[in-house]
Amino acid sequence: MSQSNTALNIAEYWQPLCSRNDLVANSGVVALVEGQQVALFYLPDTEEEVFAIGNRDPKSGANVIGRGIVGQMGGDLVIASPLYKQHFRLSDGSCVEYPEQQLQVWPARLCGDRVEIRL
Repeated sequence: MSQSNTALNIAEYWQPLCSRNDLVANSGVVALVEGQQVALFYLPDTEEEVFAIGNRDPKSGANVIGRGIVGQMGGDLVIASPLYKQHFRLSDGSCVEYPEQQLQVWPARLCGDRVEIRL
C-alpha cells in the first residue's frame, strides 16, 4: 500500500466530534456518535488531555456521566457518577467500587482545533 493510501485510511479512522472551543476545561460535555452518547472530558493539565467515555450510568441507566466530577483515586483519573457516586477510571472505563460495572471508552485526541475519537 502506498504512503498516501495509508495516510488516508488512518485519517478516516478518527471521527471528528467538535472543536476545542466546545470543551470546558476540567469538566465534561456530551456528543452523539453513531447514536450513542459519549462524554468528553478535557483535562488540559494531563498528558492525554481529552478522554471519551460512555455517558450512560450502568447502575441507574441514566445518561449522566458527562455531568460527573473529575478526580483522582489511587493515582487514576476518575469520573464520579452524579447519581450513585461510583467512580469510573477514564483510562479504561472500569468502576473502582463495582468491578462488574464498565463504561465504554474510545481513544480521543486534539488534532489542531478539532476533537476526534477513534472508532
